Amino acid sequence: MEVGAADFERSLPSLRGRVRRAVFLAFDMEFTGLYSASLQNDKLSLFDSPMERYLKAKQSVQHFTVTQLGLAIFSNESSNKYVVHSYNFFLFPSTWGVTDVEFTLSASSIQFLSHYGFDYNKFLKDGIPYMNEAQEKILHQYLLEGSRKVSSALDRDALKKAIDEVTCWIAAAEEEETMILQDLSGYQVLEVQLVLRHALRNVWTQPLGIKKVMVKKVSPQRRRLLENSPDDCCQKELILRSARGFTNLFQILVQAKKPLVGHNMLMDLMHLHDKFYKPLPESYEEFKGNIHNLFPVLIDTKTVTKSIWKKCQFPLRSSLLEVYAVLCSNLNPKDSMCPKIALASECSRYAEKKSPHEAGYDAFLCGSVLLKSAHLLLCTSTDGALEADPCFPQYLSVLAEYLNKVNFIRGGVSSINFSGEDVPCHHPPLLVVHVRGWPGLNERQIYQEFKALCRFDVRRLSKNQFLLLSNKFKQVRLVLRDYKHHPHLRVSVYGHWRHSPGVNCLLQVSGVVALWSVLAFVLGGATCCLF
Repeated sequence: MEVGAADFERSLPSLRGRVRRAVFLAFDMEFTGLYSASLQNDKLSLFDSPMERYLKAKQSVQHFTVTQLGLAIFSNESSNKYVVHSYNFFLFPSTWGVTDVEFTLSASSIQFLSHYGFDYNKFLKDGIPYMNEAQEKILHQYLLEGSRKVSSALDRDALKKAIDEVTCWIAAAEEEETMILQDLSGYQVLEVQLVLRHALRNVWTQPLGIKKVMVKKVSPQRRRLLENSPDDCCQKELILRSARGFTNLFQILVQAKKPLVGHNMLMDLMHLHDKFYKPLPESYEEFKGNIHNLFPVLIDTKTVTKSIWKKCQFPLRSSLLEVYAVLCSNLNPKDSMCPKIALASECSRYAEKKSPHEAGYDAFLCGSVLLKSAHLLLCTSTDGALEADPCFPQYLSVLAEYLNKVNFIRGGVSSINFSGEDVPCHHPPLLVVHVRGWPGLNERQIYQEFKALCRFDVRRLSKNQFLLLSNKFKQVRLVLRDYKHHPHLRVSVYGHWRHSPGVNCLLQVSGVVALWSVLAFVLGGATCCLF
């Protein structure tokens, strides 16, 4: 089900009720880009610690914005049957003049989403506004200072036109007479009212639908009565609520404290924090703590399926759609107690047509993969001897080792643990390349040299030494064998005491100190002999 700015407000009450009744929530996000090519040292590397990766990703998150958020609400209607309400929310940053936002577009990301049918007109024209706490604080302070003009730079022409129309009309209008301003966007409906009320003390305004505003000529006494009405859409709190937009739903999700499910969800969580909660902190540990407080139970289906793929010997698949297809195939034996997943009638098109990389569809796939994976694990742990239809708490119990562990792509850990310490990966041995008779080599050239044989991440160790790190033991053995007699490159397994520049420097200093000590002793002894 698609939801834009035009119908978001009226959808919020039903969304709140469904979130409260849900057993878990699955989500997915689409962005204007993932990693910025303009940022230095932004490439993902096996050498990256979680903190280094976080700081790299933080820069990209601050450059790009969210175009679409998919939310699949899974409700356990009866026994082991789950009914899914899946939503597509088109998002666009709040454009109030005091909180104007700049973001970057990645050509490859735009092309990718366009290939899968993404509608950029809906993103630009009907995107639901949102803001984080820092932006809301700025807007709130602006309103407290008494300004009645909250104007977007993009809408100034429309505002000027509306003011001109009303100014011409009101001179000849009778009291209680009305006129209608038409063809306004969602933001302009509110902005026009603020500007007119501030400029003209003998008018009152009221929205009519989502694109019209009624303007009425009133007496000053009538104006004062209307201003004190609790239902006035131009009250400060209602202005803030309108500007918050999707952030209102985000706060509902936080308050509900339901298990939150994603697939390869690190970037999604970083965008959630940055766009709807607070700007990302410098501290990686603070980020982890904030996310854990917001969502105490996280489940990354990438982490789950990576593990069960090995246990169940399924063919290796990477994309969410491929994983879902395998779990729905004959490779995954079905039984009468397998969870039954049904889409709500208003979301039925996902049952009829695949829509990969549409956020609402991917959120539905994500939650379905979780249920099917959990059932498979439960059957395996009980040797298939289930006595009754499993309930969701049983699925959570069998998933205990994966809770709050978010997949970490190519790095120093296999997953980020949002409720504890990160556990380092067991990579193949680190290799060191010593260069002889080949001056001026850099990391890129070393990478190209080994690229034909295998894939290594490269990091300079010293002027003539480079570190090589792979995630495949076979590649390490191949390089050690094939470069055994290379004329310019000597490859060996890295040893800290042998190759570390810090240790070597310490040994050199210790050697110099020891030499001077010996010389002092010898010379001192020789001087004593003379006397």
